[in-house]
Amino acid sequence: MSRESVVVIGGGISGLSAAWELSGGARGPGDATPRIELIEDGAVVGGSLATTQFGDRTIDLGADGFLARRPEAVNLVRELGFDDQLEAIDASGASIWLRGALDELPTGLALGIPTSPGQLKTIRGLSWRARLNAQRDEHAPVRMKVGDDATIGDIVRTKLGRELCYQFVEPMVGGIQAGRVDDLSAKSVFPALLDAARKGGSLMRAMRASGPVTPGPSAPSTNSGPTFFSLLAGVGSLPFEIARQLRGRGVVVRTGVAVTALRRTPSGNYPWEIDTYATTTPADAVVMATPVEVTARLLGAHDPALAQLARVRSAGAVMINFSVARDSVTVPASGTGILVPLGTAWTGDGSMMTTAVTFLDRKWPHLRRDDDVLLRVHVGRIDDLRWSEMSDEQLIARVSAELKVLLATIGTPSDALVQRWPNGLPQYCLGHETLVTNARTAASALGVALCGNAYDGVGIPASVGSGRRAGREALEMVQLSYR
Repeated sequence: MSRESVVVIGGGISGLSAAWELSGGARGPGDATPRIELIEDGAVVGGSLATTQFGDRTIDLGADGFLARRPEAVNLVRELGFDDQLEAIDASGASIWLRGALDELPTGLALGIPTSPGQLKTIRGLSWRARLNAQRDEHAPVRMKVGDDATIGDIVRTKLGRELCYQFVEPMVGGIQAGRVDDLSAKSVFPALLDAARKGGSLMRAMRASGPVTPGPSAPSTNSGPTFFSLLAGVGSLPFEIARQLRGRGVVVRTGVAVTALRRTPSGNYPWEIDTYATTTPADAVVMATPVEVTARLLGAHDPALAQLARVRSAGAVMINFSVARDSVTVPASGTGILVPLGTAWTGDGSMMTTAVTFLDRKWPHLRRDDDVLLRVHVGRIDDLRWSEMSDEQLIARVSAELKVLLATIGTPSDALVQRWPNGLPQYCLGHETLVTNARTAASALGVALCGNAYDGVGIPASVGSGRRAGREALEMVQLSYR
């Protein structure tokens, strides 16, 4: 009998996690482990998880850390024996820019949702009406009928009013997804909020009772330990370590190779053949860890539910990193960064492009130096593509001007680096869960498992979990095909 074969298409963190699971996970490969081939069209594995040299240290070009209270990423790092690289976040909290002033965000928020009116007393930029709406929710809440799903914006706007929705909650929740709360599904992005709204009564009371929450579909979490981790060599070092160990397990890892077609071969020894420009690989099962538009293109002809994945929109964004002399910049006394509401006016043309500022060297001790400060400015949302029409030099100039408004003082940066991610974050809009469920059902019937940040959450832990789930599903498909 020919050896079982599984092909993983896509070498981002989800595809690599799927291959890790397929090759035995923490136990390692055994006699029943199939042949595994991972095909990535990029020059290197990792996708948006990548590092570069900047300001005399290694920084991440994508996510600079990951949620520690979701276990998937931390568990994978430990299985790799890479846990000596884990570094806990060294600061907490953030500030928000409202009506021309910085205010420290209160503790106890649930992904930006206030859980008591008292939390808002120190926020100078909120109007008396916003505070009154919070009091009303606590003592005389607005009634709202919530069905199977609703947008985050609909729930928060109805229960807490427009100002708290758009000026206070959206900068955090919308920023995580690079989307708009009026489009994002509460069921898929913020299920704790949907559950709270369904209970009726005070939204803040219900959120207070729910305890700590995490973004994305429901997942196991813990309240102990640090809230976030990074890696001493950068989060972008993780994909390379996984790939290195996968090769040691006998997994074939191919980069710089694009898959051109997936063909069903029901009369052959293997049900699938995966074509590239130069090769054809047979497979008993396939793991698709590609962006949804690629998955729809390669598999859409096999089932309409898979073609529907093309409906998922993705938001682009850009991050501008600055190195600024420490004695020339004044940042808030505490916190990891600043949130800026969409539509915030400033002295230049239009609204501010900055949606958030991160103090990288305050978050992560390994990035700290005596002579400079590392700032990362986040720009772009699903409907704000102004950055795409600007050169790097124009972006640096524009954002530098905005930083002079947001910060008390800031000198001329000694170095700047622009990183663009044109299609970084899939949008979980209303109907997303149904679309994903239908696609997964159709794919499973074909012997294909789907994974990636369009299915189970956009963060690194969710993507790792998505990949490992797909790896387990593919192993089950192989076992069924050989019974």
